[in-house]
Amino acid sequence: MITFSPSTYTLPAISLVASPTKRRAILDLAVEAERRGFAGIACPSLGGTLGLCVSLAHATTTIPFWTSIQPMYYSHPVELGNTAAHIHEVSGGRFGLGIGVSHGPVVQRLGVATGKPLADIANYVQAMRLNERFSGQLPQIFLATLRDKMLALSTEISQGAIWANASLRDISRQVASVAPTTQEQFFMSNMVPTVISEDLDAAYAIHRKTLTGYVSLPNYRNYWRVAGYDKEMDNIEAIIANTPKESLAEQLQQAMTDEWLRDCTISGNAAQVRDQFSAWAQAGVLPIAVMSSTSGGQAKAIAELFAAFES
Repeated sequence: MITFSPSTYTLPAISLVASPTKRRAILDLAVEAERRGFAGIACPSLGGTLGLCVSLAHATTTIPFWTSIQPMYYSHPVELGNTAAHIHEVSGGRFGLGIGVSHGPVVQRLGVATGKPLADIANYVQAMRLNERFSGQLPQIFLATLRDKMLALSTEISQGAIWANASLRDISRQVASVAPTTQEQFFMSNMVPTVISEDLDAAYAIHRKTLTGYVSLPNYRNYWRVAGYDKEMDNIEAIIANTPKESLAEQLQQAMTDEWLRDCTISGNAAQVRDQFSAWAQAGVLPIAVMSSTSGGQAKAIAELFAAFES
């Protein structure tokens, strides 16, 4: 069972993307993360999260790993349930299935018909469980979570919740809404953009690029409003409404305040980054390091993370 306890926290989890042409190298990084004792491996949908998880079941032996997340409209629930049950069995129970409704633009590109997010995901989980007598035992299921209604649903029908780009100052309120008896067995994690650098301006510039797509999405803006960033979201919505497409990204990045970035991302030198990871853990949520670097790609950024926990 994948669990997280702040009292036993030592290292964060790590996000690994199965980038085309670099998939074997990513598996090597996963093995190294396991050797170093990182808390787990979160696998985003970029590059094929389920394929990566099948490989992790064979390439690693002890580290937990989970999809973070598999968009549910990508696969029929019977097929996803069959694949998830296979990975669960082969990995010896180390796998977790994180699923979500994804985002409007992604779903539109797929050309699928959708209903209400809460009802759609509830029906999807039910369909997987109804097929369990054919697929075999399902792994733990985690729901992609931002706002309170999805968090409440996740406590009813799943074993965990996964945030992305969440607000540290607001997360304790959401964690407190989960009954203490449920929290004991309920997995909570957050995908948090991370840059290890003494140059905060350079780190923030990377975060601004990372978050440009997210601030363009209404569901994220609504989430950050609840977290107390009404003024920032008002400004961003005015920019979206009045800015030509060719200069929109630049304008959105300029509108992201340092205060907001400090709350939703992690930046700084090694000691500062370790402290920020610890703050997330003490709030009751396992931090997942989504690494970027000021001087290289994914492999360089992950090497910087490894180094940060050697000192």
